[in-house]
Amino acid sequence: MKYRIEHINEFHYETPVDQSMNHIRLKPRTDECQRLLSYRSEINPSSLTKEHGDLWGNTVETFFIPEVHEHLEVKTTSVVSIQRSPFIRMMQYSPEMRNIYHSDLFRKHYLAYLNDTPYTYMFRDQIDEVVREIGDNLNPVQFSLDVMRYIHDRFTYQGNVTTVNTKAHEAFPMKTGVCQDFTHIMLGILRAHLIPARYVSGYLYVGEDSALIGDSATHAWVEVMVPGIGWCGLDPTNNVEALENHIRVGTGRDYSDLSPLQGVYRGGKHSLTVKVKCTLLDS
Repeated sequence: MKYRIEHINEFHYETPVDQSMNHIRLKPRTDECQRLLSYRSEINPSSLTKEHGDLWGNTVETFFIPEVHEHLEVKTTSVVSIQRSPFIRMMQYSPEMRNIYHSDLFRKHYLAYLNDTPYTYMFRDQIDEVVREIGDNLNPVQFSLDVMRYIHDRFTYQGNVTTVNTKAHEAFPMKTGVCQDFTHIMLGILRAHLIPARYVSGYLYVGEDSALIGDSATHAWVEVMVPGIGWCGLDPTNNVEALENHIRVGTGRDYSDLSPLQGVYRGGKHSLTVKVKCTLLDS
């Protein structure tokens, strides 16, 4: 599958801004299942970007605008090819995989994805509520699938209820939110069960006849480390494995590692408009 993604962030400032320094994480990854064919970032007011890699292997572009401006537009255009086959639901959890999963070396290696963060922390009684319903399956793969289905079945996708600052333990009792909230909740539950799991930020291609949800802006889902296999994507918003419709931009511990655009400026308040268009070029 080949996609073209156009992503526009428009900032409007209440008062003129005389300086701004910004970082963007909008460049899709290239890995064993996904290939970035082309990428372009356009900044208005015009500014050159400088790339570097962060701690989690994501591409970060930095740019500085020294002159006075009342508007900032960041537009990125990407073409990505993806080939990813269904896998995790057909996997057999072997004794060898179990031994790897319970080894000290495995847990030390993925410690960053086992520790709670402010975004993923959940209260013990919230985690127990989930386990009472789905069971405490000792197979980490099946447990992850059960948690994904629980969130999909029990939570309602609704914008304007939570914000980018909402934490997992705050969103859980509301049983509503967006993909970011569902991903943080799933991460909190999995990590409490010593399952290495990370946050994925990217795009979702929905198409005309799909029941998938989450294409209006950037999308978020979970990747679980399967012993001896690697990272496998699970999308709790849609209760599906993350396959050819899911376009990966970056991974990290939670949203704070992957905010699409971060910056500082001298001036008043601002408003932000985000537009994402994902087009299928070739199936």
